[in-house]
Amino acid sequence: MSASPFDETTLALAERAVRAAVSAGVTLGCAESCTGGLVCAALTCISGSSAAVRGSVVSYDPAVKHGLLGVSNTIIDDPSVGVVSAECAAAMCVGAREALECDIAVSITGIAGPGGAEPGKPVGTVWFGLATPRGVHTSMRSIDGDRDAVRNGAVRYALELLCGGIADSRGVSGC
Repeated sequence: MSASPFDETTLALAERAVRAAVSAGVTLGCAESCTGGLVCAALTCISGSSAAVRGSVVSYDPAVKHGLLGVSNTIIDDPSVGVVSAECAAAMCVGAREALECDIAVSITGIAGPGGAEPGKPVGTVWFGLATPRGVHTSMRSIDGDRDAVRNGAVRYALELLCGGIADSRGVSGC
């Protein structure tokens, strides 16, 4: 048996999300940028995840965000908005939900570092989107630490968002 690259907290969150999705009969998908597929990798570490996980679009490059997820070039090219924004995160999760034909999709777009900071967007700025049948929600987190800490923190928060989206689809308070 191979060791998981994820810590116990992350695996516990992934297991809660998978079990809740299977129980609720909903499917999950991801659109990931700075996490490079780690959210989907955490979900698929869980045995039985194939019953709920549809996949992930890793859209590290803006052209992929546009071409596969439908993020408008107006968002991408506007220096006051750009790919690290609520608008981009919202478009990414909506695009993932459509492309992956899933019920609930989470998106992550941010600056993991050590470079890439922009005015008003320091390293550790990460935007998240959540698309469910009930609508789209975005949120931003400032995650401290080095590149690994930012990416791992983003994975954990994205899994929490998925749990919340599953719970909301079931009309309950948590998963």
